[in-house]
Amino acid sequence: MKEYYSLSEVADLLSVSKETLRRWDRNGKLPAVREPMSQYRIYRKEQLRIFDELDFLFNSEEKDNFVKPKTNYTAIELFAGAGGLGLGLEKAGIHCLALNEIDHWACATLKSNRPNWNVIESDIKNVSFKEYKGKVDIVTGGFPCQAFSYAGKKLGMEDARGTLFYEFARVVNETRPLICVGENVRGLLSHDEGRTIKGMVSILDEIGYTPLPPKLLKAIFYNVPQKRERVLLIGIRKDLDASFFEFPKPYRKIYNLRDALKKGELFDTDVPKSDGSGYPEHKKQVLELVPQGGYWRDLPIDVQKEYMGKSFFLGGGKTGMARRMSWYEPSLTLTCSPAQKQTERCHPEETRPFTVREYARIQTFPDDWQFMGSVSQQYKQIGNAVPVNLAKEIGYALIKFLNGIDKTV
Repeated sequence: MKEYYSLSEVADLLSVSKETLRRWDRNGKLPAVREPMSQYRIYRKEQLRIFDELDFLFNSEEKDNFVKPKTNYTAIELFAGAGGLGLGLEKAGIHCLALNEIDHWACATLKSNRPNWNVIESDIKNVSFKEYKGKVDIVTGGFPCQAFSYAGKKLGMEDARGTLFYEFARVVNETRPLICVGENVRGLLSHDEGRTIKGMVSILDEIGYTPLPPKLLKAIFYNVPQKRERVLLIGIRKDLDASFFEFPKPYRKIYNLRDALKKGELFDTDVPKSDGSGYPEHKKQVLELVPQGGYWRDLPIDVQKEYMGKSFFLGGGKTGMARRMSWYEPSLTLTCSPAQKQTERCHPEETRPFTVREYARIQTFPDDWQFMGSVSQQYKQIGNAVPVNLAKEIGYALIKFLNGIDKTV
C-alpha cells in the first residue's frame, strides 16, 4: 500500500500547480516532508485526509466500475467528433443509434472505423431527431461553451437560442431520453462568471429534467495517462428518481506516459510508428537543452530571454512553454496541435512532438482506430476527443443507473 506521494503526484491529485503546493508548504497549510536522499518534497498519505475529494485513497477495497447491462441500452451522440465518447460507451455496452457531427474528417473517421454506425454529417441546426422519441435511453453531447444573453430574469431556452447548447437541449426535448449527458472543459464552470452553467442547469429543469450538480472528472483517476479534466452536466427525466445516479468511482492507480507508449497494463505492445509534426531547426536546438520533465526555466538564462521574448518579463509560470514531457508522469492535457509554443508537448527523449499514434495512445484510443484527413486534421480530432477509457467509466455509471430503474414508467 502506497504511504508517500511525490510533489507531482499530489499536484495531480488535487489539480493544483506544484508552485501552489510549495506555497502551502511554506505557509504551513500542507507541510511537506523531505525525502532523505534527494531532499525532494514528499507527502505522507495521512496528510491527504483533509481533502474530501481524496477519500477514495483511503477506501480499504477498490472496486471496479464495471457493470453489465440488463438490456440493450441506446444512445444518440451529438457533436461526436472522432468517436472518443461513442467508442467508450460502446466498450461499456451501450449501443449508439445515431451520431451527429459537422466536421467532414471527423465523420470520415467515424464511418471508417464503424461502418455500421449511423453517422449524420450535418450542422445540428438542420437535423431533426423526432423519429427517436421514446426509442433512446441516453443523449450525449460535447457542446462548445458559449455564453447566453440575459434579457430577462429567467434563464431559459429562449436565452440560449443561437447557441449549440440550445441545440443539445432541443434534441433532448425532441427525443425525451431517460438521461442526458453534456460534457465540456473545466472552464465551463467559471465561464461568464458562472452564469453560463447556471443557465444550462436552468434549461434542463425547464424541459423536464432534474439537473445534477455539475461534476468535474479528472481523467487520471479513470485509467487515462493524461492530466485532462471534463465537466459533466447530467439531467435525469423528472419521472425518474435522480438520487440513484452515482458518478463513476475513481481508481487509486495513476498511469504515466510510459504506460501510454510502452507495452504494459494499458497496451499489449509499444506504440506503433506513425506520422507526426516536426520542429523548425531553431526550436529544436532550444528544446534539445530542456531536460525530461523540464520547461523554459531550465534553459540557460540567455536562451530563456531569446526564446521567451517579452514573455520573459511578464508574470505567471507559463509552464507549457518549451515543455518536455516526463516518462514518469501522466501527460499534460493534449491540445489540437502538439507544437504550439504556449502548450508544448515534446517527447521525453526525442526532440519532437508526439506522433499521431502517440497522441491517440495518450487519449486511450486503441491502435486499430484510424483517423482520416491530413496529419493536422488527425491531431485536431484526437486533441478534441473525450479519452476513451474515461468515456467507458462514464458508460458504466449510466448503465448502473439504467439497470436500477423501471423503464416502463
